[in-house]
Amino acid sequence: MRRNGLLLTATVLGFAFLYAPIMSLVIFSFNENRLVTVWSGFSTKWYAEVFADPQLIDAAWLSIQVAFTAATIALVLGTLCAVALVRFRRFRGRTALAATVSAPLVMPDVITGLALLLLFVAMESAIGWPAGRGLMTIIIAHSVFCMAYVVVVVQSRLSDLDLSLEEAAMDLGATPVRVFFDITLPIIAPALISGWLLAFTLSLDDLVIASFVSGPGSSTLPMVIFSKVKLGVSPDVNALATIIIGLVALGVFAATLVQLRSRPKKSPL
Repeated sequence: MRRNGLLLTATVLGFAFLYAPIMSLVIFSFNENRLVTVWSGFSTKWYAEVFADPQLIDAAWLSIQVAFTAATIALVLGTLCAVALVRFRRFRGRTALAATVSAPLVMPDVITGLALLLLFVAMESAIGWPAGRGLMTIIIAHSVFCMAYVVVVVQSRLSDLDLSLEEAAMDLGATPVRVFFDITLPIIAPALISGWLLAFTLSLDDLVIASFVSGPGSSTLPMVIFSKVKLGVSPDVNALATIIIGLVALGVFAATLVQLRSRPKKSPL
């Protein structure tokens, strides 16, 4: 009994530590007062200010564009790298490829951002591309570090894949390309979706790397929020964060429903 009480207490304290700040942010987003720590009444005017602020809307749209494009590029390149590392275990440069792909996982964001910035500056001086820093450079930078996470997810799924399915398809006359698209990709589809969603989230959340490779007029949403917070937390930032939390919660709820419905039903005995 005592053990159950300690376990319950630890669980409650753990959830409070994780979610109490988020709940406080949500509550104070409905505060009428501009001071976020002084409650003076219920109001939704800060949500209206969020949608009326062109800087926030433009930054949010830019972040979504960057995250969608970078996640898609990272998914394609990461899947190809994972297939090469799992299916072709011996080829020249395999060790270098594995080390290069996994480097962004352990490299500090400051180092990655600085290295990419120096690369873009050198490329612009040598070949004239990219001309300045903006949307394109942010997409390239995010694709680089997001690809490493996609490789880890897809590689783990490919390692557990039953090769007899692919061998059976080739015995029946299917070409390697058709086997890959008709057999391999459908089987690893959950890993592909997970990798894309992980890359999308990491890109949408990135601040440090985007700060190095962005230019005038290409501030992402985390950069705009950080610049606002440096001057003091304002209620419109709380409202924006609450909207993001609501969208994430809605997405998790929808994914849970889809997962529950896709489970095979147990036949009655």
